[in-house]
Amino acid sequence: MKAIGYKQAGAINALDSFILLDVEKPKLKEHDILVQVKGISVNPVDVKVRASMSPESGVKIIGYDASGIVAEVGSAVTQYKIGDEVFYAGDITRQGTNAEYHVVDERIVGRKPKSLDFPEAAGLPLTSITAWEILFDSLKISEGGGAGESILIVGGAGGVGSILIQLAKKLTQLTVIASASRPDSIEWVKKMGADYVVNHRNSLSEQVKELGLQPKYVASLNATDQHFNTIVDLIKPRGHIALIDDPANLNINIIKPKALSFSWEFMFTRSMFNTDDINAQYHLLNRVSELIDDGTLVSTVTNNLGNLSVENLKEAHRIQETGTVIGKNVLGGFE
Repeated sequence: MKAIGYKQAGAINALDSFILLDVEKPKLKEHDILVQVKGISVNPVDVKVRASMSPESGVKIIGYDASGIVAEVGSAVTQYKIGDEVFYAGDITRQGTNAEYHVVDERIVGRKPKSLDFPEAAGLPLTSITAWEILFDSLKISEGGGAGESILIVGGAGGVGSILIQLAKKLTQLTVIASASRPDSIEWVKKMGADYVVNHRNSLSEQVKELGLQPKYVASLNATDQHFNTIVDLIKPRGHIALIDDPANLNINIIKPKALSFSWEFMFTRSMFNTDDINAQYHLLNRVSELIDDGTLVSTVTNNLGNLSVENLKEAHRIQETGTVIGKNVLGGFE
């Protein structure tokens, strides 16, 4: 099968930052399904891995989000059959989705939304899982809960922020404050449903206080090291901070006087460690699919860059590295 990978981590503008490969179809384990890939998307984690993680030997195929058609099933598979249309975010410890076919554990796979084509569906899984786990697992907000409280989402216009705003507005009673800094990103977070927008290039603390709100919850999706002191200043005592980025240094001691809770969200944890509740992502994605199809949630895809090719994948990574992506960029499968 065709695939796109790399032999050495480095800059996207290097001639061999991605190369076209001819590799064997992957072999299935008992819970695996083989998916003919019809759509993928690019996330910040794709860029991070490509730029910093060289394969120990041979080549590395990355890519995590995918949608496609089940082509083969493992001996213990019960949730899918050949011909089913699926979408999922994969497993960071296995070869990725930038290929004609991809193997994934059925327990982290959902049924593709019927109302979306394959590339658009591929823009949802990783960000939806991340946002869902932040809201309901990390922050422990119940569906329909949160009345009288507010959440601040720092970095609201990106892929995770775009779906987190929607989930908080549609499935809880939280007041949603989202940060954005450019006219186009401000308009986007309003479109996603944010009640209020603040500019993270100015004082978040002052802006939030001017709204007359003191968030009990903060989801910090980027630049946490830049905003951490401010977040601690503005959050309610006994509030909860969740983050997904990798700040180099955080003075965690400053959260003690307010008795704050603090947690990282990493959506690959369940698949990496084969947790007892790994099947939660199957149920989660199926719920997201239903919410898309009934119009409760809307697609966060803003750009389809064409079919999967070395050139188009490089361009998707180049755009992602600018730090200005609104929503999600996607590609179709190989022609």
